[in-house]
Amino acid sequence: MRPPRLALVPGEPAGVGPELCIRLAHRPRGHSLTAFGDRATLQAAAAALGLPITLTAPDAPGDRPGELPLVEIPNVAPARFGHADPLNARAVIDALLAAGTACLDGRFDGVVTGPVHKASINAGGIPYSGTTELLATQAGSDVVMMLANPTVRVALATTHLPLRQVPDAITRGSLEAVLRVLHRALQRDFGIDAPAITVLGLNPHAGEDGVLGDEEIHVIRPVLAALRDEGMRLTGPLPADTAFLPGKLRDTDAVLAMYHDQGLPVLKFSGFEQAVNLTLGLPYPRVAVDHGTALDLAGTGRADPSSLFAAADTCARMAATRFAARAAATGTEP
Repeated sequence: MRPPRLALVPGEPAGVGPELCIRLAHRPRGHSLTAFGDRATLQAAAAALGLPITLTAPDAPGDRPGELPLVEIPNVAPARFGHADPLNARAVIDALLAAGTACLDGRFDGVVTGPVHKASINAGGIPYSGTTELLATQAGSDVVMMLANPTVRVALATTHLPLRQVPDAITRGSLEAVLRVLHRALQRDFGIDAPAITVLGLNPHAGEDGVLGDEEIHVIRPVLAALRDEGMRLTGPLPADTAFLPGKLRDTDAVLAMYHDQGLPVLKFSGFEQAVNLTLGLPYPRVAVDHGTALDLAGTGRADPSSLFAAADTCARMAATRFAARAAATGTEP
């Protein structure tokens, strides 16, 4: 099986993304990497770290430590560590879209992304709510956000919504769609034939039989019952304050939280450095770091590369799982 070919997008040029990409490029790996971004920014990051980097042609091998093929997408303004410039917003978006296009047309097998600066992108005149939404729109896919570390996978029924809007956003149709994407992704990207999914309730104590809210009765339970009838292995709705106990996590492949801060604090507490952010449902794997641009650390060499290392390893494993599934289905070599 050939090594997966991954597109690597550093993200905000003034943040820690470029230097983390340089560290990743120096790491031995069983997959190839090609960066999509600004040459001068990557060279400046390498100089700040004292790590020499050879930026090669886009079609060069991307599996040699210290070398990194580059699809050049120049910034408008020179990047300055710690100072996000809205003039470079277009280049950040263009790099993400170019990497997505390269996967959609089969040149690459997955996308690994560094952190972006949403405020700077919007200040640059580009309406932007997140890379998940950007790549989903480009691909025309229904997607689900999931974060993962070696302890637990947590998917989200809703993402970046004010808390008062969450109950209205969780409908039978939306919840069913999320569970179908999650179930399929666990099969396709993680090789789990019959994934076990734990679904959290929305209200404290999962509503306590309607005393603390009735969304569990009227929305969540009917959806779970219908999908169980199709053969899905679904547990819940469970109270969020007990669903993450080690004994329960041993029997689940992923937890579906109803809103952002219901599930993600547990995941980050259990292993923030190894946590990654996945976009499920795209035609290709996309994995991002689970941290921000850390402008205050940019150029200092103190940024921890663990999340980007984990993102690249996870993306490569997901791509390899898809290779193997296609090979099994067609009887051909992946």
